[in-house]
Amino acid sequence: MLELLLCSLLTILPDYLYRRYGQGKRLGKEITLYSVWFELRWGIVTCLMLTIGLITVVFYNHPATTNATAFFRTIPILPEINGRVAEVHMDGVSGAVKQGEVIFRLDSAKQEAAVETARRKIAETEAAMVVARTDIAAAEGKIVEARSAYQQAVDELATKQEIYRRNPGAVATRDIEKLQVAVEGRQGTIDAATAAKAQAEAQLATLLPAQKASAEAELAQAEVDLSKTVVRAGVDGRVEQFTLRVGDVVNPLMRPAGVLIPEGAGRGRLQAGFGQVESQALSVGMVAEATCASKPWTIIPMVITGVQDYIAAGQVRSGEQLLEAQQVTRPGTVLAFLEPLYEGGFDGVTPGSSCIVNAYSSHHDEIVAPGTGTMRGLVLHAVDAVGLVHAMILRIQTLLYPIQTLVLGGH
Repeated sequence: MLELLLCSLLTILPDYLYRRYGQGKRLGKEITLYSVWFELRWGIVTCLMLTIGLITVVFYNHPATTNATAFFRTIPILPEINGRVAEVHMDGVSGAVKQGEVIFRLDSAKQEAAVETARRKIAETEAAMVVARTDIAAAEGKIVEARSAYQQAVDELATKQEIYRRNPGAVATRDIEKLQVAVEGRQGTIDAATAAKAQAEAQLATLLPAQKASAEAELAQAEVDLSKTVVRAGVDGRVEQFTLRVGDVVNPLMRPAGVLIPEGAGRGRLQAGFGQVESQALSVGMVAEATCASKPWTIIPMVITGVQDYIAAGQVRSGEQLLEAQQVTRPGTVLAFLEPLYEGGFDGVTPGSSCIVNAYSSHHDEIVAPGTGTMRGLVLHAVDAVGLVHAMILRIQTLLYPIQTLVLGGH
C-alpha cells in the first residue's frame, strides 16, 4: 500500500493535475466514478507498473522476512545408565544451576557393591603378595638346608671313596653307591628348592602385580559406574520442565528428566530465513533492522554476520527408499545469522521470540568505484534510496503489531 501511495504521487497526481488545470475537468463533474478510468487511464496504468517495479526492486535488493527467531540450544538431562531415582536436588520444576552442581542421584547399591568387591580383590592380591614374600624366604631356607645336606653327602662320599682307594676291603661298594645316589638326591632337593623360590619370585614379580593391576582397573571401572549414578549440570544455565521425583525410573533413551538451557543461549544473536530468490542480495556485513514480539515498539539495528551455504529443504539421509523430489513440498529458506550493531541492542529480547527482519543493500563502494558509469551510479543510488520505503514499512509494522495482536487478534 505504501508503494502504491508513493507511485501515485508520481503518476496519478500529475495526470489529475493536467486534467484539472490543463483541460479544466473537475471532480464530480467531468471526472466521476464512471469516467475516472477513461480520464486517468494513463496515470493509473503507469502507477500500477511503477508500483510492481518498485516492490520488486525493494524486496529483492532489501530482503525482508517474518521467519526470524532467536534460536537457543537445549540440553536434555539424562543419566548414562538406567536406574531408579534416589535423591532429587531440585526444589521445583525449574531453577538455576551451576556447572558441576548435582541435579539428582540414582540408586547406587549395585555400583557400591561392585566398588567394594574390587577393593576386596585388591586387598586379597596384596595379601597374596605378602604370602609370596614368605614363600620366597621359606624357599631360601630350604635351599640352604638342601645345600648343607648335599655338601654333607658329598663330603661323606669323598671320604668313603678315599678309604676305598687306600683299602678296598675296608668299605663296601654298596655303601659308596648309596652315597652317590644320596648326593644326586640332595642335588635334586636343591633344584626343587631353587625352582620353588623362582616360582614364588615370578608370582611376586609378574603374576600378583598383574592381578593387582586388573583389580585396580575393575575398581576404577566400578567407581566410574558409581559416578554415573550422580547426574550433574554440565554447564551453567537453567533447568526447565524438571518433573522427576524420588522413585521414578529414568531411561537415557526414552525418558529425560528435564531440559537444561545453557546460560546466555539465544541471547545476542538472531537467525532469519530469507527467500531463495533473495540469496544473491544477502551478504555478510549487510546492515539490517529487526523488531521482535517480546520487545514491542522497538527497532533493533543489526548486521548480518553469516549466511548458511546450504538450504535445509534439500538435505537427504541414506535409507531404504529412493529420494522423491515431489516430497519436498515447501521451498526452503536461506538462513542468515544476525547480531546487534551496538552493544546491548538485543537486551530484553526473550530467546525464542518471533521477529521481523529487514536487510538493506549498500552499493556505495560500487558507486564510488572509478569504473562505474554515471547512469549505473544513478540507478544504484536509486536502488539504495528505495530502502527507505522498506524502513518505513518496518516501522509501521512495529507500531501496528501490538495492536493487531492484542486488540484485533482477540488475545
